[in-house]
Amino acid sequence: MSQRQVLQVFEQYQKARTQFVQMVAELATRPQNIETLQNAGVMSLLRPLLLDVVPTIQQTAALALGRLANYNDELAEAVVKGDILPQLVYSLAEQNRFYKKAAAFVLRAVGKHSPQLAQAIIDCGALDTLVICLEDFDPGVKEAAAWALGYIARHNAELSQAVVDAGAVPLLVLCIQEPEIALRRIAASALSDISKHSPELAQTVVDAGATAHLAQMILNPDAKLKRQILSALSQIAKHSIDLAEMVVEAEIFPVVLTCLKDKDEYVKKNASTLIREIAKHTPELSQLIVNAGGVAAVIDCIGSCKGNIRLPGIMMLGYVAAHSANLAMVVIISKGVPQLSVCLSEEPEDHIKAAGAWALGQIGKHTPEHARAVAVTNTLPVLLSLYMSTESSEDLQVKSKKAIKSILQKCTYLPALEPFLYDAPPNILKHVIGQFSKVLPHDSKARRLFVTSGGLKKLQEIKAEPGSLLQEYINIINNCYPEEIVRYYSPGYSETLLQRVDSYQPLTN
Repeated sequence: MSQRQVLQVFEQYQKARTQFVQMVAELATRPQNIETLQNAGVMSLLRPLLLDVVPTIQQTAALALGRLANYNDELAEAVVKGDILPQLVYSLAEQNRFYKKAAAFVLRAVGKHSPQLAQAIIDCGALDTLVICLEDFDPGVKEAAAWALGYIARHNAELSQAVVDAGAVPLLVLCIQEPEIALRRIAASALSDISKHSPELAQTVVDAGATAHLAQMILNPDAKLKRQILSALSQIAKHSIDLAEMVVEAEIFPVVLTCLKDKDEYVKKNASTLIREIAKHTPELSQLIVNAGGVAAVIDCIGSCKGNIRLPGIMMLGYVAAHSANLAMVVIISKGVPQLSVCLSEEPEDHIKAAGAWALGQIGKHTPEHARAVAVTNTLPVLLSLYMSTESSEDLQVKSKKAIKSILQKCTYLPALEPFLYDAPPNILKHVIGQFSKVLPHDSKARRLFVTSGGLKKLQEIKAEPGSLLQEYINIINNCYPEEIVRYYSPGYSETLLQRVDSYQPLTN
């Protein structure tokens, strides 16, 4: 056998290995093939190819493993049980940039599924190697490493702390300053995932100087980058007053308001979320948003979108209004109440309606003027029907009830209260009649209207426990009228009159 024929055997073997890993990597892109590949023992066949003498075979084997592990947690666990991770971590430090990207992809694909799988990656010493990759010359390697670190940090505070302790944060802050958009997106996303769990983790990100760099990128034309930037700033701002103030001090206003008009729905949503997370902390921070024109901008944003994109804006208005009567009046003057009422009627999802109900309650709870502003939009009957509906979720019923009570306890606008005399259940009716009992003794026009509209007649039909608060309110209202008027509208009075007619003996000459 000639030398050429001997070498040909090796060439064929190499070609077969190459074809095999390329084909498996291709097949792994389609979900319908995954189970068949798994049953055919693909994991044990790919593992030795990670150590192949041919670099392209190593890389393609890693890519195939990543695609399989990405598919579900069962396959990701198979990667862990197959003792593949230590080999990947070793190669991550030693191999070329193509392999590093593929290896980091596998780690990310395994780590994304659960805290346990992310912990398995940490246990095999991957964090230090991934952090070293953040300093790699190749931006693709940095991106793959940032992605893997973000997916590990995403699960919980302990895993996030492990990523911080490995020294990732300062390097991720450097990555968001790189020219490559894709790298900046992933680095911002990783910083967001680290910041979200606790004030301490968010403080670590702030201390590394992230907020100033993130704030400078709010107006970047790339929508996906803007989403991540706004998300990261929100995750920092949400934890405490101090952190929210640090985000504000990075001069995000008024530039962040331009994002509320963005073509990308998720940029809008994340901008609203950021403003909400700042507004919720203190009246002063809410006032700062008001001064920047934030309330009107959020109301416009709610009007221009639908569904979950509206949710943070709705909640932001509720938080602003909750702080003080003056801030709630800003929401009213900016025409926030009609917009919230539209959301209450339009939105099919109960959790969005519940947020709208809560926000309206926060606006109407302050003074009679605030309550009237909500009542005139015909919102109270809508809230009542949501509270009474058996199809409403428990949360929606609770929030609708609370909102009704908050608004009713301040509402002195009687035309809005009248329908409740006929439709409200006893626990709501008590508050309605309580309001009538406050207004009628001091308003002669209202007293007359209460009679002519049928209110006094309806009042006499209400059965109240003797000595109850409801009975007390009814007595206060009845005392506003002559006794014969009250008797006239009492149930059974017409029968009494007819009996008197029957028994009446006319005088004859």
